[in-house]
Amino acid sequence: MRLSDYQQGRLKKKNINPWYITGFVEGEGTFHIALSQDPRMKFGWKIIPEFHVNQSYLRENILEEIRKYFDCGYIQANHAHNKKDTTFVYVVRRREDLDKKIIPFFEKYPLRSKKHQNILIFKKVIRLLNENQHSDYAGIKKIIKLAFQMNENGKYRRFKREDILNSLKPSETIR
Repeated sequence: MRLSDYQQGRLKKKNINPWYITGFVEGEGTFHIALSQDPRMKFGWKIIPEFHVNQSYLRENILEEIRKYFDCGYIQANHAHNKKDTTFVYVVRRREDLDKKIIPFFEKYPLRSKKHQNILIFKKVIRLLNENQHSDYAGIKKIIKLAFQMNENGKYRRFKREDILNSLKPSETIR
């Protein structure tokens, strides 16, 4: 590696320690499978895998360093519904980025808390989505059940697991 490579932009210098990112995510991050009602979807639900890291506006620069490290995602204000909330969130939703950047990172620099189990489930869901299992009635049910095993068994979800499963609209071929 030559200094001229850095100066000419051929190599990206990653100034943040990867173990710092892991520690930061332990406290401020989450792996989440959002489930959103959407009548345009085959079974009436959209499945959105997300990686989030939240932080006060005073430390938004740390989120930017993490975003630069992964070279994907975006940062936005986290206070859409609460004007007193002054936090920002780094979000990665693009499945390819989750599969090729985020998951491999946490395989190399693993989490040590319960969040480690969440990323293992998250990885399974990404694999099922990549295999188009969400287009299959049994597959979408499996993904929803896995999503509810994450983050304290869906404790903070708006919809209950059974309500979502009971609301699935099977395709015409199943009826």
